[in-house]
Amino acid sequence: MIRVRFAPSPTGYLHIGSARTFIFNWLFARRNQGTMILRIDDTDVERNTQASLDSIFDGLKWLGLPWDEFYRQSDRTALYTQAAWTIFERGMAYRDFTPMTQIGEDKPGGGIGWLFNPGARELSREESDRRAAAGEPFVLRFLVPRDGEREIRFRDLVYGDQSKSCADIEDFALLRSNGMATYHLASCFDDADLRISHIVRGQDHLPNTFKHVLIFEGLGTKSPKFAHLPLLIAPDGAKLSKRRHGPVVSVTTYRDAGFLPQAYVNFLCLLGWNPKDDREKMLLQEIVDVFSFEGVNRPNAVVNFTEQDPIDPKALWLNSQHIYALSHEELTDRLAPVVAAAGIQVERAHLLRITPLIQERIKTLNDVLTVADFFFADELTPYDPAELIPKKGDAAMALKVLESARKALETAGFSHDGLDGALRAEAATLGVKAGQMFQPVRVAVCGRMVAPPLFETLEVLGRETCLKRIDQALEKLRSRQASQV
Repeated sequence: MIRVRFAPSPTGYLHIGSARTFIFNWLFARRNQGTMILRIDDTDVERNTQASLDSIFDGLKWLGLPWDEFYRQSDRTALYTQAAWTIFERGMAYRDFTPMTQIGEDKPGGGIGWLFNPGARELSREESDRRAAAGEPFVLRFLVPRDGEREIRFRDLVYGDQSKSCADIEDFALLRSNGMATYHLASCFDDADLRISHIVRGQDHLPNTFKHVLIFEGLGTKSPKFAHLPLLIAPDGAKLSKRRHGPVVSVTTYRDAGFLPQAYVNFLCLLGWNPKDDREKMLLQEIVDVFSFEGVNRPNAVVNFTEQDPIDPKALWLNSQHIYALSHEELTDRLAPVVAAAGIQVERAHLLRITPLIQERIKTLNDVLTVADFFFADELTPYDPAELIPKKGDAAMALKVLESARKALETAGFSHDGLDGALRAEAATLGVKAGQMFQPVRVAVCGRMVAPPLFETLEVLGRETCLKRIDQALEKLRSRQASQV
């Protein structure tokens, strides 16, 4: 039975790399009818924050990929202590009474060539028990084998065969001097206790895996299989960092920018994985159907962004493709909360008429507020009256065109064919090209030269609004002419 887990620590917002790790775990589980477990690794009490935990849940829920089981390490601390002493009783751990000022608890002292403390390793059990009973503080360390030429070996599903000599592995801590379990012990115990079959995590954890294989031995259980994922890096080759790159690496940055979750999942999957064909835009089920670790690349994957724009252009393109693929009803349901959050009150039926006109013009959901703003506004954003003047025309022509258009729109049927026929007939009467008729009308009713299809736009805006805006445009042109006299 495939059982995988995603185990974030609530010490910051949901990192883009963490989100990808969650997605790859989820895809592997669903591809193999397995179980997806969310485990919050919250034993680092001093660094944990509720805001970080909320960010993790918000980000994961937005992705829309549900998990099957949920655990918190803070609910299981007694189990870790028991596991550590089980390893000790098996003769695979020892108490290290070395003062903390001389050697770190989790890392070698000063990080300079420290592997083990011979005095502590060789301490008799009786002497160790006596000093512990006397209240002398200690760190419980794993007794890494020092005899012979033993190597720790495992096969990584991405990076292949891995090995490391025990002579190069320090006697790492299992319990700190305050009795709390270290990350290594808690993580491995949970993986064993929850029957995790595959540990899928970032490549930066690969060096820890040699220690974890030893802990699984100490726990008397078989190691899960391992798959380490390439890291996500910045354009300059630096590892993506919350501290250095800020919102660029936060999942909620893309959510708040108006991305569809399915498009963002698609984007993250293509960072370090490919389906072995030329597809880029893929629906979730399509990805599930072909996902495997054979498709994961070993080189690190680059997330492209600039100081001015935190959004990867590839992600933006994929989002636009997913937007184009939605039905008008689906897209309307996605746009409605964006419009409402901007304080705009619009009935769904009206928004549903607008959606087809802007669907191919928006790349994010938030674009509705700029591409379609004139549909919602009582007054247009101020524009340059010069834009009302058609190409190869003058202000006098623009005035005649708008006056003629206004007269036509008073009686024209407000349908595509009715509006098309009426305005083309007026253009013929005036002896101007259709484009010279359409541009002043488009600018007058939309407040811009580039806008959705004209006749559909007029139809949605309605006769009253169109006439009102043309009247305002005529006033602008007349004022402009008067000021130039």
